[in-house]
Amino acid sequence: MVMPSMEIENSSQAEEIKLQANEAFKAGIPAHKYSQAIDLYTRAIELHSQNAVYWANRAFAHTKLEEYGSAIQDASKAIEVDLKYSKGYYRRGAAYLAMGKFKEALKDFQQVKKLCPNDPDATKKLKECEKAVMKLKFEEAIAVPNSERRSVADSIDFRSIDVEPQYSGARIEGDVVTLDFVKRMMDDFKNQKCLHKRYAFQIVLQTREMLRALPSLVDINVPNNSHFTVCGDVHGQFYDLLNIFDLNGLPSEENPYLFNGDFVDRGSFSLEVILTLFAFKCMSPSAIYLSRGNHESKSMNKIYGFEGEVRSKLSETFVELFAEVFCCLPLAHVINEKIFVVHGGLFSVDGVKLSDIRAIDRFCEPPEEGLMCELLWSDPQPYPGRGPSKRGVGLSFGVDVTKRFLQENNLDLVVRSHEVKDEGYEIEHDGKLITVFSAPNYCDQMGNKGAFIRFEAPDLKPNIVTFSAVPHPDVKPMAYANNFLRMFS
Repeated sequence: MVMPSMEIENSSQAEEIKLQANEAFKAGIPAHKYSQAIDLYTRAIELHSQNAVYWANRAFAHTKLEEYGSAIQDASKAIEVDLKYSKGYYRRGAAYLAMGKFKEALKDFQQVKKLCPNDPDATKKLKECEKAVMKLKFEEAIAVPNSERRSVADSIDFRSIDVEPQYSGARIEGDVVTLDFVKRMMDDFKNQKCLHKRYAFQIVLQTREMLRALPSLVDINVPNNSHFTVCGDVHGQFYDLLNIFDLNGLPSEENPYLFNGDFVDRGSFSLEVILTLFAFKCMSPSAIYLSRGNHESKSMNKIYGFEGEVRSKLSETFVELFAEVFCCLPLAHVINEKIFVVHGGLFSVDGVKLSDIRAIDRFCEPPEEGLMCELLWSDPQPYPGRGPSKRGVGLSFGVDVTKRFLQENNLDLVVRSHEVKDEGYEIEHDGKLITVFSAPNYCDQMGNKGAFIRFEAPDLKPNIVTFSAVPHPDVKPMAYANNFLRMFS
């Protein structure tokens, strides 16, 4: 059969555009290059939608931007176009894996192995996936029902733990965490020294008691002529956290901060980050506020490094303890009754009031749907209405959704985090929504700046400060992550 000339021309143009997309993908840094690659692959698909390669390549670019829902959709389309195209299954399996959907990933890697029986890479990845699923089944089999589960915090008596005479690090004298202690601890961390487990237990347990007493939505009052700083994701980048404090001052009652979730995972100094933030909370509860992100959860910590890091640097007991404490973190904050601060975004339904958020029972692992899920996972979109989440969890919401939520709750602005931005921030939705991200050169590869926002009362006009990444010891991101996931990083 002879192809019509128009179809031949379209195929030829599509192939040229695909090659441009491949070059943009290879450039990859800063992050907008991946977005550029996605746009080019989209143009190629519009010209020739029956080419499975274009769909699979776009899926891979989505994966690089952590848009796993979109990656799964594209990889599924590649499979639909060509049932024997192994890369379609491979890309979808990798995206399922990144979302913690090990059983779905296993099915795809079994299909890759079936199509490429002699490929050693396919064999290796299938074996690792089988191990992950077996481990998951074992954990499910021995899991204790929530109703019968005893708090690990209740079984810990940090005062009974002896501190060895040879320990030369930071010490807490008595029950009070002081600024001198926090400074000494940060200095020890900077020099890659560990904090004794007695003091680590003390900090985490004291923080737990404070967080448990808070509502799910916390009101913050900033007095006139005072300021307040909001930071976005830090993701275990401890040396960049120290740089924030160098640029903007240490947390104190006169210099308060809100860290807006995703303190841990990805970066390999997550333990140092979380103990520092918790220690400041113990030192002065009104000096620092902490909000839950989607990475303050067991499923994310298991995949993206925090669980492995805590197990390596401390113990299994601390893994369980941090999981408990993360469930105590508030879900959102309101500054001076005007600025709504949340990690992810808004909701799949209209009419959600601040009282509905206060009423959320947050003391659990994040569910896969509902208000709590959407607060932690949702993202803004540039067009009106609502759409499916590019991440595969939560949703995308438009400017009209943002404006209605603000109007119905007598608010002026939404501040959220959750997304890498080239400049460390982005102002969207007609100035009614700001994304702030505080992990520069995310994962040592994205080339982005970090940012934080200073608000001055009473007008609360946002003053955005950007900064670049600083050097850190030669420990790669994801050093403690799930072995299988590192294969795809």
